[in-house]
Amino acid sequence: MPQRGLLMMAMVVIPTYNEHDNIGRLIPEILKQDPEIQILVVDDNSPDGTGPLMDALAAVDPRIHVLHRSGKLGLGSAYREGFRYALEQGAEYIVEMDADFSHDPAILPLFFRMMADYDVVIGSRYLNGVSVVNWPIRRLILSYCASVYTRIITGLQLHDCTSGFKCFRRSVLEAINLGAVTSDGYSFQIEMNYRCREQGFRLGEAPIIFIDRHAGSSKMSKKIVREAIFMVWKLKLGTLGRNLTGYGRGKS
Repeated sequence: MPQRGLLMMAMVVIPTYNEHDNIGRLIPEILKQDPEIQILVVDDNSPDGTGPLMDALAAVDPRIHVLHRSGKLGLGSAYREGFRYALEQGAEYIVEMDADFSHDPAILPLFFRMMADYDVVIGSRYLNGVSVVNWPIRRLILSYCASVYTRIITGLQLHDCTSGFKCFRRSVLEAINLGAVTSDGYSFQIEMNYRCREQGFRLGEAPIIFIDRHAGSSKMSKKIVREAIFMVWKLKLGTLGRNLTGYGRGKS
């Protein structure tokens, strides 16, 4: 455990769907990183009993919170609800993180240290080459090319545009209209990064080693990939439209 805890509360938001075999082991690893960390699990009515397990853990530890949803409503909406809850609870730092140990909790103290210089810190799999373990080559190529494609179209200066392991300042999520962020999966991560950059916030990357799932199954689908492909153009064209409209008003 770090010698000195955070001065402000941080909340780690973890969406779950059938993560019973992972979440009970992951939570203690997160909480031991700093005494000011709290956890919010957003469970989409997991058939495997993830929700009841989380209720039992929350009943004995006030640092654990649970949001129950009616069904599998998507990663993006889970994070949006989780972010709003974290803001309501007074969190100054809000972290998004997977439930399956692919994101190492030991990186969290580095995230928090880097927040002294940045408004958003992103755990990057591609900052120092390729730091991914146990992924099929096809999945790795898809992920890496998605980041390259996103950088080319949107101009985001990030090595890893689709990472789902990141930390936001409270002020960032307050400035972004979360209700207007409607994308999911890969494209949710891209859209959030883009909107943070658009608002002028400072984005930094921390090197991580991404390890494929310990248990459970991947939520990746062709629909998620297609959405990401078109989302980057939607963001780019939307910005161009706003710039042109603003230019026209300024000249009238």
